[in-house]
Amino acid sequence: MNNKLLTCLTVGVSAIVALGLASCEASKTEIKTDVCNANLVVLGTAQDAGKPQIGNSADPAWRDSTLIRTASSIALVNRDTATYSLFDATPDVKYQMHMLEVSSEVEGLKLGEIFLTHGHMGHYLGLAQFGREAMGAKNVPVYAMPKMRSFLENNGPWDLLVKLGNININSLTDGIPVKFGDTISVTPFTVPHRGEYTETVGYRIQSASKSAVYIPDIDSWEAWADAGTKLTDIIAANDYLLFDGTFYSGDELPGRDMRKIPHPTITHTMEMLKTLDTASRAKIRFIHLNHTNPALDPNTNAYEDIEKAGYKLAREGERICLD
Repeated sequence: MNNKLLTCLTVGVSAIVALGLASCEASKTEIKTDVCNANLVVLGTAQDAGKPQIGNSADPAWRDSTLIRTASSIALVNRDTATYSLFDATPDVKYQMHMLEVSSEVEGLKLGEIFLTHGHMGHYLGLAQFGREAMGAKNVPVYAMPKMRSFLENNGPWDLLVKLGNININSLTDGIPVKFGDTISVTPFTVPHRGEYTETVGYRIQSASKSAVYIPDIDSWEAWADAGTKLTDIIAANDYLLFDGTFYSGDELPGRDMRKIPHPTITHTMEMLKTLDTASRAKIRFIHLNHTNPALDPNTNAYEDIEKAGYKLAREGERICLD
């Protein structure tokens, strides 16, 4: 047994290694919160299916646990209430919640509520963990847009979570903030993305003096502009931006029509924003990287090009102070 695997076992995530479901980045970058009253913590950075992905046995992440990445999710930690808001309930949610709660500097930190972005597998399947076969949770507040709410309430097994009182769904309205105390608010906003079952939203998270925007999935920045929202305006109005970085370029899925799974490539986003100043570029972190994305590996030209251009890649365990 190698030393990396032993390290993972000692932090209580042997199941993560055995099943290949979650990252042991916490062994290198421990998830902690600052002394700030409001902190964002990056819990996962991969596309819905994580890395490695089913059906891709050649991925070295099956053999090297340090290469494993969990599905994209962030948490807003509220020190005043010793609670956190979870953004999306991923297939890896139990590992992500465990790592946050046991590593936090906030004593007795507990889950407060869950905000869902949309109905694709990496963003809501983790709700099953709150059911009677697992946690048996009691009335966990889940915030969802109207179509997402209807989908959960009218389709099994999700409707059983509602009927048994494991989750309590609260309705979201486009552009209307949910407020927590005097200083923290979470505002959903719709973005264009494949809507087979539900609409898709990003979130603006506002604290006392800083704000962050979370958009893990969007079809294109141009489609959003056509609907009335300019990307440069969003960047100018906020302090931190976690943007869809699913694919680095347009040739990552040979044999598949990428037009059926549209996302703005990282190279396209950087080209669009090439006139941004250095400070504005530094606000942006790419997240939701597909297992094929070469930028997942820091030893690649793709990773180096992103860094040289002045952008960042979100890191599991990264914390962002919003005070």
